[in-house]
Amino acid sequence: MSALTRFLGDSPVRVIVKLLVVSFLVGLVMNAFGWTPMDVFYGVQKFFIDLWNLGFHAIDRFLGYILLGAAIVVPVFIFLRIANYRK
Repeated sequence: MSALTRFLGDSPVRVIVKLLVVSFLVGLVMNAFGWTPMDVFYGVQKFFIDLWNLGFHAIDRFLGYILLGAAIVVPVFIFLRIANYRK
């Protein structure tokens, strides 16, 4: 078994035929939906941008909750520390 065959997982001719068949089927489906390769590229790009923005939005909400809670907890903590300091 040659290094190329081992790398490809089959003989080069069979791999090329398989790739041509799968490419034809994918092209047929994409044409049926009216998609272009750039539509797919922009869709993937938009997915990752939305995922990125969602992640930072979640962090922003998380930090907002911490600050909201801290607005109550920190003054109460300071008050309790001062009240217990007298004793």
